[in-house]
Amino acid sequence: MDISLPRISNQILDFFTEPINIAGTDLTLLELAYIFLGVVVVIIFSRAFKNVLRNRLLIRLNIDGSNREAISTILSYTFGTLGCIFILQSKFESASLAVIIGGLGVGIGFGLQNLTRNFASGLTLLLERQIKVGDFIEFDGLSGYVKAVSLRTTIIRTREGGDIIVPNGNLIESRVLSWTYDGLLVGRIHLPIGVAYGSDPVLVTETLLQAAYMEPMVLQDPAPLVNFRGFGDNSLDFELRVWIEPIDKEPDIRSSLNYLIEYLFRQQNIQIPFPQRDLWLRNPEAFSYFRRPSSKEQKTQDFADIVPENLPPKPLNIKDLLRKVKYFQNFTELELRQLIEIGYRQKLRPSTVLFHEGQPGDAFYIVLSGSVEIFAEKVDKHLATLDAGQFFGELALMLGIPRTASVRALEETLLFAINHKGFSRLLQQHPELAEEIIYELGKHQEELAERQKQLREMGLVDSSEDDKSPVVWMRNRLKNLFGVSS
Repeated sequence: MDISLPRISNQILDFFTEPINIAGTDLTLLELAYIFLGVVVVIIFSRAFKNVLRNRLLIRLNIDGSNREAISTILSYTFGTLGCIFILQSKFESASLAVIIGGLGVGIGFGLQNLTRNFASGLTLLLERQIKVGDFIEFDGLSGYVKAVSLRTTIIRTREGGDIIVPNGNLIESRVLSWTYDGLLVGRIHLPIGVAYGSDPVLVTETLLQAAYMEPMVLQDPAPLVNFRGFGDNSLDFELRVWIEPIDKEPDIRSSLNYLIEYLFRQQNIQIPFPQRDLWLRNPEAFSYFRRPSSKEQKTQDFADIVPENLPPKPLNIKDLLRKVKYFQNFTELELRQLIEIGYRQKLRPSTVLFHEGQPGDAFYIVLSGSVEIFAEKVDKHLATLDAGQFFGELALMLGIPRTASVRALEETLLFAINHKGFSRLLQQHPELAEEIIYELGKHQEELAERQKQLREMGLVDSSEDDKSPVVWMRNRLKNLFGVSS
């Protein structure tokens, strides 16, 4: 049976041009295809408009990334919505279009409730901007950076490099921890540590703080803090609290601190305990049948218990070094612990000048490792070399005396320092320590009188503090410098 080509073409044309009644409007399949094609073009153009707006135009206006994302998203969706309405209005009458939108509204209300909720939540996120692109957040056991915020979903880039697509409704209805809400990426982490009973708490505190200062991503302000949490079943329980930046590196920093703590504990012979169990025997006499070690075996065992003589030197303890300072000799262990807590470590590279002659004496230093040179800068004269375990600047800190010489590092040097701010805080919290310092200083009245005379000549003695008695002058000066009661 022969079918002519023109007849087939006419049938196909009739099929596509046959009117179909949709919401009171007659439309052909060809017109519907045009509408569909127009909607696709509008969507493509709206996405392209969003990219151009976000990555080019708004950058030139110096708008930050989170604002660029919000502005470009809202404008692109607005552009797309208006474009789709314009295309539909060109083919549908207003009444017919209202019928279609009403039908879609009913469908959305019943079948697309989650989609509508996510759209409304996305609009809330974009307008309120409580969660922005670039924020580091924790949500539902996940953590990562906000990569993009759209009207329906938010994309979170995890630490491992994966992207998680989260419906916006979940973010709005759940608690989200934002580490960068105020623009900073700083946070505090807590490290619980248990040590064996019999350990020196002051030495444990000093060692934990040393580990904290050895980690470069731990902030020195606010300073690290050690809390003695209590007495556990098998251990003395401490907690090291440190502020770190950036907080998204928390697993790596925590691991580094654990390595440092374990290493320093081994150096200081601080034992990390393990659960202990008591074993009770009903018939201990049964063990008498076991063979006892021979005399040769006993000698071998005794020899194994001998401590080798060529052990590496034990690291310097700040607590013991502070006791060498005559003004701190009568401090209790608790008071020494507070001195250690307010101090900090400072690293110097070779030839680095710590301070110059004539600068304010606002810190006291102990050399933990390396060495420093004290020299007269004006005449370029060497005065002294201080090695590990020696200290300098204690009177300058307590009396506010200008530096009489300059100090520079001869090699890689690590110092323990107590500055004016920390010392002032200590005396404010414990005014009785001022009297202990005054008592020790009173034993060296000749030196005090010389310092008082020096400050008088420099015009640095206030009339309210000056007194013939060096001890009274010292008490008044501490009051003026640190605000302690006389």
